[in-house]
Amino acid sequence: MTRIPTKTEILDWIASNPTFTAKRDIAKAFGIKGAARIDLKRLLKELEADGHLEKRKRSYQDPDRLPPVSVLQIIGPDADGDLFARPMEWHGQGVEPKVLVLPRATDPALAEGDRILARLTLVHEDDHNYEARLIRRIGSNPKRVLGVFRQGAEGGRILPIDKGSDKEWIVLPDATHGAKDGELVEGELAGPKGRMGLPRARITDRLGDPSAPKAVSLIAIHQHGIPDAFPDDVIARADAQKPVGLRGREDLRDLSLITIDPSDARDHDDACYAHADDDPKNEGGHIIWVAIADVAAYVTPGSALDREARKRGNSTYFPDRVVPMLPDRLSGDLCSLHEGVPRACIAVRMQVDADGNKIDHRFVRGLMRSPAALNYEEVQAAMDGRPNDRTGPLLDAVLRPLYAAFEALTSARKRRQPLDLDLPERRIILDDEGNVQSVAFKDRLDAHRLIEEFMVLANVAAAESLIAKKTPLLFRVHEEPNPDKLDALRETAQASGFILPKGQVLMTAHLNRLLKQAADTEDAELINMATLRSMTQAYYAAENFGHFGLALRSYAHFTSPIRRYSDLIVHRALITAHGWGKDGLDLDDIDHLDRTAIHISDTERRSMTAERDTTDRYLASYLSERVGSEFEGRISGIAKFGIFVRLDGSGADGLVPMRAIGSEYFHFDREAGTLMGADTGLTISIGQRATVRLTEAAPVTGGIALDILAIDGQSLPRGRGHRTTRPTRRKLHRAKRKSDKIKRKVIRKRRS
Repeated sequence: MTRIPTKTEILDWIASNPTFTAKRDIAKAFGIKGAARIDLKRLLKELEADGHLEKRKRSYQDPDRLPPVSVLQIIGPDADGDLFARPMEWHGQGVEPKVLVLPRATDPALAEGDRILARLTLVHEDDHNYEARLIRRIGSNPKRVLGVFRQGAEGGRILPIDKGSDKEWIVLPDATHGAKDGELVEGELAGPKGRMGLPRARITDRLGDPSAPKAVSLIAIHQHGIPDAFPDDVIARADAQKPVGLRGREDLRDLSLITIDPSDARDHDDACYAHADDDPKNEGGHIIWVAIADVAAYVTPGSALDREARKRGNSTYFPDRVVPMLPDRLSGDLCSLHEGVPRACIAVRMQVDADGNKIDHRFVRGLMRSPAALNYEEVQAAMDGRPNDRTGPLLDAVLRPLYAAFEALTSARKRRQPLDLDLPERRIILDDEGNVQSVAFKDRLDAHRLIEEFMVLANVAAAESLIAKKTPLLFRVHEEPNPDKLDALRETAQASGFILPKGQVLMTAHLNRLLKQAADTEDAELINMATLRSMTQAYYAAENFGHFGLALRSYAHFTSPIRRYSDLIVHRALITAHGWGKDGLDLDDIDHLDRTAIHISDTERRSMTAERDTTDRYLASYLSERVGSEFEGRISGIAKFGIFVRLDGSGADGLVPMRAIGSEYFHFDREAGTLMGADTGLTISIGQRATVRLTEAAPVTGGIALDILAIDGQSLPRGRGHRTTRPTRRKLHRAKRKSDKIKRKVIRKRRS
């Protein structure tokens, strides 16, 4: 009689033989034939019903464990240089496991996006669940390059625009895609290396004149892989949407919910209104309403609009354009709280006391109609005694109550002590042709702070409501600074004559005291920059780890669902928690919450990098006509290859290469972040004032090169050979060794 294996034996076989998991393979492995196959089928059905196996087509696998041989996708190294990967398929109920790749010395170099076949070992470490050894690389998306095409006799070459890459790509005659000399093109890897070890490429897209002003943001969009064209089905779905009516909603159209945005705002997704609280138990208190566009009513889970919004993660903003998360029919129309038009919203009514403490709140799904769409400048002007035709009629009934509530929130903020950095934001002004007209720092008005405080309070209310109702959500997390970075900040502060106490639980109040010490001194910018660098980067997570920078226990993004997918998830969570309809969280949203958090944190960083690169290119374009001019600035960074100087006025960062720093050899101290002259002992550190000369400004790459003329008003010696330097001593030493070698040869010859 054929022996039927136990359930444990079957599970062990499937785990050890992931490529032989069909019922036929299992039967063959255990020698099961004939009628005994019926018993095997029954066992497999029971294992599937118990959740131990998952049937996929005609094979079975353990859903909560990865097989010992799996296909992985490289997700890149972490801050410590360790290489991680994710499984291409994960069918478990829990969080997708993280895999640490352990490369051997003989393994090929792996890059982000590579797919590999790897052998896995189950481990139980804090930051990963498996360790992988490469079996072979099975293919990846072709590596891509964005650059300027230079035509040659045999095809041509692509000169990358990335300022971190100086390697050209060869393009064969049949792979030019009709590109013309000097055009901006996108290419992909097209086979093994060609002449001189250069990679071969085929041109996949022609993007036009790279020097055109309006090509600047286009370069960043392509370089960072930001999706900028909506698929046809997404546009069709957006165009088919119709305005939402009052049914099932609270009528908020009589509330004076006004929008306050930048003068060039592309969308209006939040509105606010406040009035004195008439509750005798809350004397001197306020009622604050914050209403947010109800994007969830139009972008339902699993729809084409939802898939595309999740893919993008967020909108990306450039000086001349925006790459929106949602098509314009939604972002600029149905989900934008336009003046005088009924719009669907999710609103929160918050009750605060005279000291600005929130004592109660409730959420509603409503229909609103904004009486006015105002900008920051005109609101502030009205409060400063200069109302215009738009703000005048609203001054007493709407604006003054808003500012009264803001004053109360400000007192609460002072007690809470969120991190109070003073880092002015640059604003690049373009003319009609896309050329940089001016670069200025944005003014920080009370009108800006009012909206920020209202939005923070609404975000806290959203997090608290969902926690109370035990509804899954995405938190905005900002963890405490790394101790090593805090030590570096402490050293910087001490070097400037300030104090950051040690040996106590760090609070934002401690950092604010440091910032206050430095305020109105020549080291203010240095201390603000050093404090910013000591911070960890905020991210999204399905678990609540608090928000250190805002000094809040619970925080979630609720106020911008037009431009952030995280906020859309929070809106759906509120819909589910309050039973407002069927367009709340679905099972897929909940099951993939951790994965969504990682994905949208990545897309946010991608957008930030693209926006920063675009700003660098515009600044380089702005300065390109001033090559040879002298500027004042402050040293903003120090690296092994040179120093970075931030120029006054424009805020542009330029590089002074090591070869252009004086005439002596400089030692780089990574821990202290300084350079020290080998001969003079001159120490160069972050925050010092510098006089520099602009030597190069390349708009295509965004690179700015400088020569340094003086540090803290002291001139540096110019020209090699001004004094004995380490390179000179090295040359003398090599010359001496060569001379000694010749002498030894002469002596040997004479002796022979």
